[in-house]
Amino acid sequence: MQTIGARMTKVSPGEVVIELAFRKDLTQQHGFVHAGVITAIVDSACGYAALSLMPADSGVLTVEYKANFVSPAKGTRFIATGRVVKPGRTLTVCSGDVLAVDEGTEKIVATMLATMMRLPEKEDLAE
Repeated sequence: MQTIGARMTKVSPGEVVIELAFRKDLTQQHGFVHAGVITAIVDSACGYAALSLMPADSGVLTVEYKANFVSPAKGTRFIATGRVVKPGRTLTVCSGDVLAVDEGTEKIVATMLATMMRLPEKEDLAE
């Protein structure tokens, strides 16, 4: 998230908001923010929303997600909101939306359904 300049702006039990300012270097060939960047922020929002309902020593990994892009990602700012739909001991189902803000108007650009897996302890899987 640091690399793309995204930041968490709201955390509450079962809901997380991540915001991203428009940057030209994050766009695709038509000047819209790339789908990979849009899915990165909403996947992270869903993951942290799931983590917010898990025991403190937990970690979280995405098991799968489905994203629908409903409008081009055009705006000055993007707001990704992840919400827990169904918490579970091991798997948690979340939904997420990304809004584009442009001149005070908000428009949905993507929606996601995601499944998150609880890791029993925070683990460094890179080792």
